[in-house]
Formats: sequence, structure tokens, C-alpha cells
Amino acid sequence: MPEPLFNGLEKIQDAWWQLGIDSLLSEGDEADDLVATLAVKVASHNETVTIISTDKGYCQILSPTLQIRDYFQHRWLDAPFIEQEFGVKPEQLADYWGLTGISSSQVPGVPGIGPKAAKEILNQFQDIESAYASETLAAKYRKKLDEHIEMARKCKQVAALKTDIELGFNLQDIRFEGSSTQS
Repeated sequence: MPEPLFNGLEKIQDAWWQLGIDSLLSEGDEADDLVATLAVKVASHNETVTIISTDKGYCQILSPTLQIRDYFQHRWLDAPFIEQEFGVKPEQLADYWGLTGISSSQVPGVPGIGPKAAKEILNQFQDIESAYASETLAAKYRKKLDEHIEMARKCKQVAALKTDIELGFNLQDIRFEGSSTQS
């Protein structure tokens, strides 16, 4: 993070508070996991949630009441986008990245398994564990998973968003009331 931004975070947070908009602060939790936890909690109450982000990692938590908008590309990161981009279902993305890795995050994945192979595996099996447990897994993938199953599991764990962080407050506590300006 650029130093001027880091040094100005408190002023930025104060400005949001002045507008009646709160923020979540947490030591030790990743921001994307906090966003995912809050979004899933709200969506589970049949409220429509829109995450504005270019981060495709959020797509693994898509649901009928949870959507992701890539503001800069002017597109929805929805199930058809995931199918076209990765060839898997949104709920399979952590498994997909567990197999292929994520180069931008230094998550290695399974050596020798790229996007095409991961898509093939996950179109046949629901997840890494089902593929690994199956006797019908193609021999060319069996050898790779036998040698690197622990790496696949670790990479999946890193890629998976946490959606169960203890927030320490009730959702009602952070409901936006808006600023009431009277003339």
C-alpha cells in the first residue's frame, strides 16, 4: 500500500463515519474474507448483495441473492461468466485454483495440471476430493494427484474464501440509515 494512502486511512475512515457509513476493522483477518463473511450473512437473509470488485475470487460465493459487479469492465461476474472464463461452476472455483494455482498470489497448484485439465477433472467430479477418491480418474491425472494431493488441498484452502468469521456484532448494528438532511 502506498505510504500516503496508509497514512490517510484514519481520515478516510472518519469521513465515511461522518456520512453514517461504518467499516469493519479486524486484526489478522483478510479483507476479502471479511467481505465474503458479511456478504454471505446478508445474502442468507434473502437480501440482495452486490460486491463491487474486479476480484474473480469472490465468484465462488455467488448465489441467487449475491452478485459481483466488475465496475471497471462494466460486466457482471456471474455463473455464465465463470462457465465461459473457467469452464466450471462458481462453487468449484476454489478446487479449480487448488489444481491450477494462482500465479498472481504465488499459489502453485498441482504441477502439470493447467486450466484445461482442471476443467476436465471438475466437469467429471464435483471437487478435488471426489476426483482423488475415484477409481475412474484418468491415469494421467491420477499420477499427478497421487504425488501432489497435499499441495492441491493447501492451494484450495488458500484460494477458498472464509465465510464464517466471527464478526462480533448484529447485522442490524451496521444497517445504513442514511443522513437525514432537513432544510
